[in-house]
Amino acid sequence: MILKTNRLKIVGLCIGAIFLLLSMIASIIYGYTDTTLKMAIEAFRNFNGSNEHIIIQSVRLPRALIAAVVGASLAIAGALMQALTKNPLASPGILGVNAGAGFFVVVAVSVFSISSMQSFTWIAFLGAAVAAFAVYFLGSLGREGLTPMKLTLAGAAMAALFSSFTQGLLVLNERALEEVLFWLAGSVQGRKLELLYGVLPYIAVAWIASMIIASKVNVLSMGEDVAKGLGQKTGLIKIISALIIVVLAGGSVAVAGPIGFIGIVVPHLARSLVGIDHRWVIPYCAIIGGSLLIWADISARYIIMPEEVPVGVMTAIIGTPFFIYIARRGISK
Repeated sequence: MILKTNRLKIVGLCIGAIFLLLSMIASIIYGYTDTTLKMAIEAFRNFNGSNEHIIIQSVRLPRALIAAVVGASLAIAGALMQALTKNPLASPGILGVNAGAGFFVVVAVSVFSISSMQSFTWIAFLGAAVAAFAVYFLGSLGREGLTPMKLTLAGAAMAALFSSFTQGLLVLNERALEEVLFWLAGSVQGRKLELLYGVLPYIAVAWIASMIIASKVNVLSMGEDVAKGLGQKTGLIKIISALIIVVLAGGSVAVAGPIGFIGIVVPHLARSLVGIDHRWVIPYCAIIGGSLLIWADISARYIIMPEEVPVGVMTAIIGTPFFIYIARRGISK
């Protein structure tokens, strides 16, 4: 049910923010090692060096914060991607971001013997940017210029190309397969806050920029001819949107690996609550995306305990039925 008035939307946003905070607290408390809310508070107020306090500070707090930031970023990137391509199944992966980032990391491991997770962050970010700009360039070729269909096809082609190269390198290099397999599955486990700090300033700027251009994205969603008729510089808005997508999706992939379906599922959930106005869709995407990834991560801890399932697998389990539903609904129309 769509919230009709701005007051209801603000109330919903506040409730969502509280739920996100509670989700982060739950992420800090629940897991293989039994801890309580009291232990979590004492870990920050009166740290005693116990195993529980160390786990809370060095393991669970970082993964809760990273899951919230990555989930929010992927959801916002997905909303912009769907608006830009006018494709309800679009997500950051359609630009080849995940595949490009993964390929660059595999090259770094197999060819240059790089094993530092900190290095992976920037290498993956570079790969995401290269893939996205390659797709934009290919999509712009021809007399018609950049169109949603051409962008979608170019993204699918580049994603397939990078994925094939990645698989080929992994087949030839077993050591690289062992080092990057867990990262390629998508996970927030074992990530340190330093990884997030490296990309957080850029992600924060992209969040702000997405809110600034939200009204212009609304106009662009009405059709390029309409937007041009209203004096909008559609080419500039597309470029800015693409840059924001690269920063948000690329930064997320760099920190947590390629996590799928958040960018597809969450924008639809947000629009079902607040309609198609991106001034509201974007903040709702941030809250829902962060909460969804946190709870997917919490669930992943209990599936095969004491081992953990990569959170990318959990989001696929959640997102695949929704993806099929949206695809079938689109075909029926």
